[in-house]
Amino acid sequence: MVNPWKTYVKLSAVLMGSHGLTKGSLAFLNYPAQLMFKSTKVLPVMIMGAFIPGLRRKYPPHEYVSALLLVVGLILFTLADANTSPNFSILGVVMVSGALIMDSFLGNFQEAIFTMNPDTTQMEMLFCSTVVGLPFLIPPMLLTGELFKAWISCSQHPYVYGVLVFEAMATFIGQVSVLSLIAIFGAATTAMITTARKAVTLLLSYLIFTKPLTEQHGTGLILISMGIILKMIPENKPVPRSVIKMKESTSGKDENRINEEDEEKRPLV
Repeated sequence: MVNPWKTYVKLSAVLMGSHGLTKGSLAFLNYPAQLMFKSTKVLPVMIMGAFIPGLRRKYPPHEYVSALLLVVGLILFTLADANTSPNFSILGVVMVSGALIMDSFLGNFQEAIFTMNPDTTQMEMLFCSTVVGLPFLIPPMLLTGELFKAWISCSQHPYVYGVLVFEAMATFIGQVSVLSLIAIFGAATTAMITTARKAVTLLLSYLIFTKPLTEQHGTGLILISMGIILKMIPENKPVPRSVIKMKESTSGKDENRINEEDEEKRPLV
């Protein structure tokens, strides 16, 4: 194991806080309202990246504009269905806001671990953060009686075991994919990819189930597309003068070495 256990204790605490507050907020918010808040995840992730020790990321202005377009587009697309309007509750807003803060720490913390310890693997991070979190989850489940209720329910409906196994496999593949994206591209880019994935999922649901698309759907899709295209624009960084001078001196030395070799190989007569 590359990282100490205390690192995964911190990571597991943030992970449980994020998932717990996200799921708990659904008791006070309907799904469109929660999706509105969760769609803004990429913005706090980008902002928090500047304050995480070992990371201190700074993003160019066009990436903030890209993230904002993506967020606004997804919110417009989500709320375009006249039958589903957001239902807000103060407690639900507080919980989902706390989940966003946890998410902003989570992605950047994972990226910082990969950056500071390049030997860290996705498997190690997923396994250790899950194992560390398990002891913290069992006592509340025993105190509330949820563990026994779940056990009895699964015994009465055996097909649930198959569903749980399938969900565990799908979750494993998804988590490893997300961790791989964080390790390669960073937390902010991963957050943008997962946000765009939500838009694709919503669009496919409308196409598969033949729901009518309105002008608001189209506006949302245009903004999402603009955000993705803006993100794909390569960043042209000016080359420092010191690098240019170093390259010139290196090329001059190579030319001199080649000329000396030619002089040595030239016949005396």
